[in-house]
Amino acid sequence: MSIEKLTENAISLLKNLIETQSFSSEEERTALLIEGWFTENEIPFQRTKNNVWAINKYFDESKPTMLLNSHHDTVHPNSAYTNDPFKAIVKDGKLFGLGSNDAGGCLVSLLATFTHFYQQENLKYNLVIVASAEEESSGPNGLNSMLAIIPHIDVAIVGEPTLMNLAVAEKGLVVFDAIVEGTPSHAAHPNNNNSIYNTIEVLQWFKDFKFNKTSEALGDVKMTVTQINAGSQHNVVPAHVDLVVDVRVNDAYSNQEIATILQEKSPCTKITPRSLRLNSSAISTEHDLVKAGIAMGRETYGSPTLSDQACLSCQSLKLGPGDSTRSHSANEFIYLAEIEEGIEIYVELLNRVIV
Repeated sequence: MSIEKLTENAISLLKNLIETQSFSSEEERTALLIEGWFTENEIPFQRTKNNVWAINKYFDESKPTMLLNSHHDTVHPNSAYTNDPFKAIVKDGKLFGLGSNDAGGCLVSLLATFTHFYQQENLKYNLVIVASAEEESSGPNGLNSMLAIIPHIDVAIVGEPTLMNLAVAEKGLVVFDAIVEGTPSHAAHPNNNNSIYNTIEVLQWFKDFKFNKTSEALGDVKMTVTQINAGSQHNVVPAHVDLVVDVRVNDAYSNQEIATILQEKSPCTKITPRSLRLNSSAISTEHDLVKAGIAMGRETYGSPTLSDQACLSCQSLKLGPGDSTRSHSANEFIYLAEIEEGIEIYVELLNRVIV
């Protein structure tokens, strides 16, 4: 099938995906649509929960394996939508609809790319494609659950909107729950150990603290206090204040190192990470995928946003059509030309690396 016809079919699939609700952990119906793509293209596939996956026709266990991955779940539409989020609307070269940009355009472009290479013999890499679930919620039944099921992966392309530039690194995430304690009391009495007042110094510490190691691709670790909660009534000084701290981790640190530093140095009574599994990701700029992309004129950068790269232990490249700044926005859209370009660039990139 020609690239032009694959592109036409990919856009048609994306319109159907937009018009089919697929909130995280509720992707049953979009999984059926993706199954339909493989059936129509006579590609054997498997489905594990709401993850749909396939391997290339001439898979050879003696060769390294490249994963092509993007997700078909979405967030809930925000209240600022003026369009129907579940209606695929084409206007002025834009395809509007929930999940169009994040990450439907990437998904259908990778499906078209995989289909293009499916029957080719003598590839340097095997190809595995996974249309995954629960990416938006970092849920237990997404790509992370597939790694013990699909063949061993040596390198991955993760489809997220990057304007088809090369995100050679991605920040990890650790969310901490912190407690600042004091002495509970009646508001009418003196109290030199007011937990809320104690929090002023703690907040200033979080604002001023700098992690020493920076990253060429990802810059500094970014730490932000995002939630604060204390007290139950006006005349009671609370025993403690609860804080939530969001830490975006560069590739100079592991998540465990960040947790150790904060537990040793922060002035909180207690600070506890919710999870340490969403680590930063990177791929060497000397990898053939990156060198080929640079030769094609694509720029490299470090991504501040989290994706399914976080659950991969191999080198991975984030690359896809669309613009990350449109993700989770009202009246989300992707340009049709971005999908066309995305498929062309994916195909040319793999032609340079795996053919």
